[in-house]
Amino acid sequence: MTKTILRALNGEVLPTPPIWMMRQAGRYLPEYRATRAQAGDFLSLCYNPELAAEVTLQPIRRYGFDAAILFADILLLPQALGADLWFSTGEGPRLSTITDMAGVQALKPVGAIHDTLSPIYETVRILARELPGETTLIGFAGAPWTVATYMVAGRGTPDQAPAHLLKDTDRPAFQALIDRITEGTIEYLSMQVQAGAEVIKLFDSWAGSLKGQDFTDFAVKPAATIIAALKARHPGLPIIAFPREGGEGYIGFARATGADCVAIDNSVTPEWAAEHVQVTGCVQGNLAPHHMVEGGPALDDAARRVVKAFGKGPHIFNLGHGITPEANPDNVQRMIDVVREGAA
Repeated sequence: MTKTILRALNGEVLPTPPIWMMRQAGRYLPEYRATRAQAGDFLSLCYNPELAAEVTLQPIRRYGFDAAILFADILLLPQALGADLWFSTGEGPRLSTITDMAGVQALKPVGAIHDTLSPIYETVRILARELPGETTLIGFAGAPWTVATYMVAGRGTPDQAPAHLLKDTDRPAFQALIDRITEGTIEYLSMQVQAGAEVIKLFDSWAGSLKGQDFTDFAVKPAATIIAALKARHPGLPIIAFPREGGEGYIGFARATGADCVAIDNSVTPEWAAEHVQVTGCVQGNLAPHHMVEGGPALDDAARRVVKAFGKGPHIFNLGHGITPEANPDNVQRMIDVVREGAA
């Protein structure tokens, strides 16, 4: 029988939605923390195929999720394109900055990225061999706008102001950066598929700060370019797009980009998303991550609400954003039990 997530991505309405969780391999799990300590630091963990595969497998062993998502980071591609990348403890990622056309032109050609990223492809190959037969393997990358916000600012920012400034004052340079990231993302994801990824997810974590024509130009168009190229190379490849906090931009996003599924954050209600987004195909989401910290009957009620709201169409159960480090692992099991209750 075809894997449940692939069935949902193909438009099938299932009696029990398949389930996985963004950041399911992460700091809330003691086994993850132990493996990361063994690796030494975050980037060393990303680039160690055996250990990266191990942390990807840990939540599958513990919970039996319907999918595993490759353990990596969206900023590995900028590093492969020539940006300096490092992680400061307690402060998150830091990159060298790009602020003009000369900075874009100084990046490495897209064909050179695979030397840096080859360990990631090896991680995918290991996972393709070792995952249970019923578990779907998801590869991923950051969407161009979100990746660009880090490359321009050199770090995460609350409002993406440096990227907006470059976009508004030197649009040709910003467009050139988006184009380079887009080209690199196509090559990166295509190699993940060749290595064994069965589904691809495109994370546009900062899409919500784009408005009007900018949302079209920098969230919709790059996603459409990437998806069209991947589907041309890999016919039948299912792709999930996540324009987080897209609001009204969620409506028609699948049709505009060619995505097979739109992931929904928890800034919109599941009822709204069912009415406006699920009408055109599969949706993924959208339990609020704070329930993984707080647990209790509120978690049960919220999970049941999501299942009920999306029950009439194709749905993949997930959080509206990544699980947080302070989450209780027992609450994850509780969530899974609630979602799967009544299943045969």
